Amino acid sequence: MAGKYELYQDKAGDWRFRLKAGNGEVIATGQGYASKSGAMNGIDSVRRNADSEIVEVES
Repeated sequence: MAGKYELYQDKAGDWRFRLKAGNGEVIATGQGYASKSGAMNGIDSVRRNADSEIVEVES
Protein backbone atom coordinates (compact mmCIF):
# COMPACT_ATOMS: atom_id res chain seq x y z
CA MET A 1 0.00 0.00 0.00
CA ALA A 2 1.30 3.45 -0.91
CA GLY A 3 1.68 6.32 1.52
CA LYS A 4 -0.79 9.20 1.62
CA TYR A 5 -1.19 12.79 2.73
CA GLU A 6 -4.05 13.49 5.12
CA LEU A 7 -5.41 17.05 5.06
CA TYR A 8 -7.50 18.18 8.02
CA GLN A 9 -8.56 21.10 10.22
CA ASP A 10 -7.38 21.09 13.83
CA LYS A 11 -9.47 22.17 16.83
CA ALA A 12 -8.25 25.78 16.46
CA GLY A 13 -9.44 25.89 12.84
CA ASP A 14 -5.97 25.76 11.24
CA TRP A 15 -5.39 23.50 8.25
CA ARG A 16 -2.71 20.83 8.69
CA PHE A 17 -1.39 17.80 6.87
CA ARG A 18 0.39 14.64 7.81
CA LEU A 19 2.18 12.15 5.61
CA LYS A 20 1.51 8.53 6.43
CA ALA A 21 3.57 5.57 5.24
CA GLY A 22 1.87 2.58 3.65
CA ASN A 23 1.71 0.89 7.06
CA GLY A 24 -0.24 3.84 8.54
CA GLU A 25 2.66 5.31 10.53
CA VAL A 26 2.90 9.11 10.53
CA ILE A 27 6.28 10.04 9.07
CA ALA A 28 5.90 13.81 8.65
CA THR A 29 3.56 16.58 9.79
CA GLY A 30 3.01 20.08 8.52
CA GLN A 31 2.61 23.31 10.45
CA GLY A 32 -0.77 24.98 10.89
CA TYR A 33 -2.00 27.02 7.92
CA ALA A 34 -4.75 29.65 7.93
CA SER A 35 -6.22 28.30 4.68
CA LYS A 36 -6.73 24.98 2.98
CA SER A 37 -4.83 26.28 -0.07
CA GLY A 38 -1.89 27.15 2.19
CA ALA A 39 -1.78 23.58 3.47
CA MET A 40 -1.98 22.28 -0.10
CA ASN A 41 0.99 24.50 -1.00
CA GLY A 42 2.86 22.97 1.95
CA ILE A 43 2.17 19.48 0.59
CA ASP A 44 3.37 20.57 -2.85
CA SER A 45 6.58 21.93 -1.29
CA VAL A 46 7.26 18.63 0.46
CA ARG A 47 6.69 16.76 -2.81
CA ARG A 48 9.07 19.05 -4.73
CA ASN A 49 11.81 18.87 -2.09
CA ALA A 50 11.49 15.23 -1.03
CA ASP A 51 14.45 14.10 -3.11
CA SER A 52 16.92 16.55 -1.53
CA GLU A 53 20.38 15.79 -0.23
CA ILE A 54 20.91 14.84 3.42
CA VAL A 55 23.12 17.24 5.36
CA GLU A 56 24.17 16.50 8.94
CA VAL A 57 24.36 19.55 11.20
CA GLU A 58 25.80 19.84 14.67
CA SER A 59 23.50 20.90 17.47
